[in-house]
Parts: sequence; C-alpha cells; structure tokens
Amino acid sequence: MGLSSASTGINLLQEELKIEKATPEDRIIALGGNPNVGKSTVFNGLTGLNQHTGNWPGKTVTNAYGVYRYKESNFILVDIPGTYSLMANSVEEEVARDFICFGEPHTTVIVVDATCLERNLNLVLQTLEITSNVILCVNLMDEANRDMIVTTLINLSERISKEVVTINNKAYNDFDRKIDDYLTSKKFGIPIMILLLMVIFWITISGANIPSELLAKGFSYMEGKLTLFFQWIKAPPWLHNVLVLGIYRTLSWVVSVMLPPMAIFFPLFTLLEDLGYLPRVAFNLDNFFKKSHACGKQALTMCMGFGCNAAGVIGCRIIDSSRERLIAIITNNFVPCNGRFPILIAVISMFFVGFFKGPFQSIFLALILTAVIILGILMTLLVSKFLSRTILKGLPSSFTLELPPYRKPQVGKIIIRSILDRTLFVLGRAVVVAIPAGLIIWIMANLYIGESSLLTYTANFLNPLAKLIGLDGHILLAFILGFPANEIVIPILLMSYMATGSLVELDNLVELKAILIANGWTWVTALSVMLFSLMHWPCATTCLTIRKETQSLKWTIISFLVPTVAGFTACFIVVNLIRIIGLI
Repeated sequence: MGLSSASTGINLLQEELKIEKATPEDRIIALGGNPNVGKSTVFNGLTGLNQHTGNWPGKTVTNAYGVYRYKESNFILVDIPGTYSLMANSVEEEVARDFICFGEPHTTVIVVDATCLERNLNLVLQTLEITSNVILCVNLMDEANRDMIVTTLINLSERISKEVVTINNKAYNDFDRKIDDYLTSKKFGIPIMILLLMVIFWITISGANIPSELLAKGFSYMEGKLTLFFQWIKAPPWLHNVLVLGIYRTLSWVVSVMLPPMAIFFPLFTLLEDLGYLPRVAFNLDNFFKKSHACGKQALTMCMGFGCNAAGVIGCRIIDSSRERLIAIITNNFVPCNGRFPILIAVISMFFVGFFKGPFQSIFLALILTAVIILGILMTLLVSKFLSRTILKGLPSSFTLELPPYRKPQVGKIIIRSILDRTLFVLGRAVVVAIPAGLIIWIMANLYIGESSLLTYTANFLNPLAKLIGLDGHILLAFILGFPANEIVIPILLMSYMATGSLVELDNLVELKAILIANGWTWVTALSVMLFSLMHWPCATTCLTIRKETQSLKWTIISFLVPTVAGFTACFIVVNLIRIIGLI
C-alpha cells in the first residue's frame, strides 16, 4: 500500500471504510502470516466481514480491510496476503512486504500454525527486524492438541524452532502422509481425481432435478399472476409481452436452471477446498502444465472454472508470471461452467444414455459427462502449449506449493460461504446480463421480415456455415444469442424451431427429443453440439471479467477467439471424419 505515515494511513482507511466514530486513537493492525494458517478466519471473527477463506496458498491476493471496535477505539484490521518471507518472490508476497515495511501499521500481528512453527517463525523473525510492535498469534491449537504436539513458547531473543517446539508423538502426521501416498501418487493420483470428479457430477445431476422442477413451476405460477396484474392495470399487450414473455421468462429460465446445480456443486467444491484436496489436484497436474510451459497453479483456476469461468479468470491472480496468467485466462473457458452443464446433460440424456433405466442412467450420464470434462482438460493443456510456443513464448516458472494438513471441514461455514460468495454472486451477475438478453431475443422473435421473423431469417443465413460443423443455423444462432448466459441456449433453440414469439419449455426430455429429431437432429448433431458447447466463446460475464482483469481489449478479443476457433475446428474435423468413414 505504501503509506507515507501511520496518521495518513488512518485517515485514508477511515475514509474508505466510512467509520462514523473515527478518533485519533484509532489503530491500524496488519494481520500477516504464512498461507493456510487461518489468518482470514481470525480476520472474519474480529470484523464480521464476508472475507472468503480458502485452504490453498495465495487465496488472498489483495488487502482486505475491516473494523473491530473496542470501547471507544476502532482497530482497523488489514488482512494482507499470505507470505512465507519478506523476501518477496510473487505479487501477493510483494503486497504483504510493502504493507509491513512501508505501510507503517501501529502493530503487526503474525498468525502462525501451531502444528508447524519451525516454518512459520521465519516470517516472525524477519518482521521483528523491521518493527518491534509485533504480536505473535498461535492458531490451530486444537489441531496441535489433537496431534499430541505440546508447544512451549519460551522467548522470542530464541531463533531455533527446536527450542520452541516439543513433539511428544513423532508420528503425528503419519495419517496425512499415508493418504497422500495414494492421492498424490503417480499410479493412483489421477484416477482418484477423476473418480471424485465423477461422483461430484453424479450428486449434482441427481440432486438438481427436483429443485429445478419446483422452481420452474413456481416461476410459471408467478407468471400467471403477473399476467393477471397487467390485465388488471389494462397495460398494452406489447408491454406485457416484453416484460413478462421476454425478460421475466428469460430470468426464470436462468434462475431455475442455474441455481439448483450451483447450490449443490459449489458446496461440494468448497468441501474439497476446505479438506485440503485442491492443492493435491495442483500437485498431480503440475507436471502436465509444466510440459505445456504453463504454471501448475493453473490447475486451481481451472477447477474454479467448473463453477463459473468468470470466477476462474479472477482466480488467475494467484499466478505470478504475467505470461502464464494470460495463458490461464485464455484457456479457462475450455472447462464447462455451471451454465453449460444443462446443455451437456440434456444432450447426453437424450442421445447417448437413453437406453439405460433407473439409477444406472444417472451413473452413465455422470461417466460420459466426466469424459467430456477430461476432453476439456486435454484441450486446456494442448492450447496452453500452443500459446506458450507462439504468442506467449516463454519457459514455465517454478513456485512453492504447500500441501496443507487434512482438516475437518466446517460444514456450516462451507454452506454459508459457498452460497453467499459463489452461488448468489454468480447468479446475480447472470441475472443482470440475462435482462437485456431477454429483451433482444423477444424482439428478434417478433420482428418480421416478410413472412419470417428476424430470428428465423438469421438462422437461415447462418445455416451453410453451421452445416460445415455438424450443426444447423438455428443451433448456431441459439449459441450466439446465448452469449449473455449459456443457460438460455436450449429455450432459444426451441423458440426458433417452433416459431413461437417467446421462450418455451417442455415438460420432459422425451418431448424435447421428438422436436429435435423432427428438425433433423441425429447422434452426430448431438455430438457436434456437445463439442461446440465445450469449446466456444466465453459468455458475456466472463468476457467482461477478462477485460477487467487484463485491462486490455486485445487479450479480451484473443480470449474470445481462441476457444471459438478451437470449437469450429474440432467440430469440423470430427464431423468430416465421420462422413469419410461412412457412419452418416
């Protein structure tokens, strides 16, 4: 932050935080420590702010501010990024170093992990050389007691950890090491990771059906009430059609399709994060990304993209190298976000697992969906390597990856944090983008050129290009109009096929499949739709996020074009290979 004096720092932070009862006695407290020591948890407990905590290094990449009021004084806490040393080797460590060294806080609180003091004390000693106003906060004592570690803080003028820590049970971390022998092994690490991914998809798919149906019925009921209201106020028909059949129906589709799977997927994802498994994913995939001349941390940002590609792009801040950060941003779209799952699930269910009945159907659905995800990961690696040898040349950088101890997850916090920080945040942005989309779609469906609507006219214009990649003009147009939110691709497609003036929804997949087949769909069409859904342009929210993160229109355009070109190329090759073989 680089404040010139403590008084100046107080004034700036008081103004930024809008502290009503600011006093000269207010104090700035820097909250520092290694990654994964519970620093942000301490910050949340004191300030009550919704600062997200994560169980992997580099999760906090900017300073967070909060106020803890005691009696008549305000203690302004600054949660700085986790760092192992004041000898900065990354962007987040530079932020932490600059605040401790030049921000002139009144007091610096260093949070340390009671289970590994020997590593944590390095930062404590370096901070003591800069300032004498240091408070040592020993956290995770419950885990230390659980592991039968007795810690005795003798004196700080003491610099050797052996004089500070006494270990009664030298086998305290054997259990963690035995688990890692499997989860991070060359033989079992990747298969276990794929199996966990399939289980998460299976739970998400199985659990989201009923809530989605209930939400859809609830929105349908409210739509009827809104229609009666517009009739009661004698509003003109066009106003009702625009607001209810256009905007409201689009919003209801986005919420009913997007909310239930996110409400299931994000807590499961956060559970793996809280357990400490995500760093193991990065460890398993690090060698693959290194061979692609990319950063192993990209594995973490890629995982975040499963929930929302925009969130994955923001997560790329943890990558130090600007070159590797751009590679991660450009390729993040190759893993399908929550908005593309409904398309993939519907197509797989109708054309590839329809002959399975009962519980086996959801299992095979999750299995095929997992195979699609693996294809997306392979494309991520392939395109990363291509970028690193062309427009983003360079050697892969090294980084320190800490494998934190396995911890008992805090289920209550997981549910709250995943819903507030992720589910509602992502849903809110999708809703904002879907409002103008609903208006544009309604206008295109109701504005006629001759005997055809603008929607049909545009679909016919796109048809020759779409046929080259196994699609048709209606499908390609649905993907284009689905740019604001991928969730509305299927209803737009139905509206286009059925020539209705508003978004439509069918009761089941059997009716949907009948309409698609009547409009020329085959299993090859379904395969092309799956490939194109996996690899096509980022949604509007992600593009806006890329523009904000890169501060560059050039890289935003490149991030748009790379997956688009990959999608067209992949579909073209697959479809024409099938034609050459003679399967169609």
